[in-house]
Amino acid sequence: MLTTSDFLNYAQWAGIATLTFGGLAGLAFLLKWGIRFRLVGATGFMLVLTGGLFTLGLVPFTRTTIPGAVRFSTVFDSGATQAVIVVPTTITESELTATLQQAANDLFSIGRLGRNEDQLTIRARTILHPEPGVSQPLYLGQVKRSLFVREDTQMAIELFTDNLAKLPKPTPETTSQNG
Repeated sequence: MLTTSDFLNYAQWAGIATLTFGGLAGLAFLLKWGIRFRLVGATGFMLVLTGGLFTLGLVPFTRTTIPGAVRFSTVFDSGATQAVIVVPTTITESELTATLQQAANDLFSIGRLGRNEDQLTIRARTILHPEPGVSQPLYLGQVKRSLFVREDTQMAIELFTDNLAKLPKPTPETTSQNG
């Protein structure tokens, strides 16, 4: 993952390229080259690119990793107060708790619309196949966090233990195959 210092380094090189294109454009106007207006366009583009890279170098990138969280996919996100993630059927209670915390961290955004609510609700679900050709969604838990505070200490995690009990139990065969 790129860091802020990487972006500042790229901005420095892009700035040098911008000055080079600017010098070439100035020289093209003095010598009345046919590509002088194209060089002005290239200089303008490089100026915008340099500004963007410099700005990315100022913004700190923080990505918190919660120990014990499993990989998940976001299957629904309203962009406001509701989101749904999908987790594997082999998840345990402790992994689900960590994964819900990770999802609450990953899906936080200042730009979410609150509309009369101040909490983001993220539900975790999996898909069971009770018989061939039949898929059954099963909600395993949810987390509610603030829409406005990144470091929310008041996150409410709720596990649906009845639904967790419906998950298939790992057999010794599958654990030895996975190990």
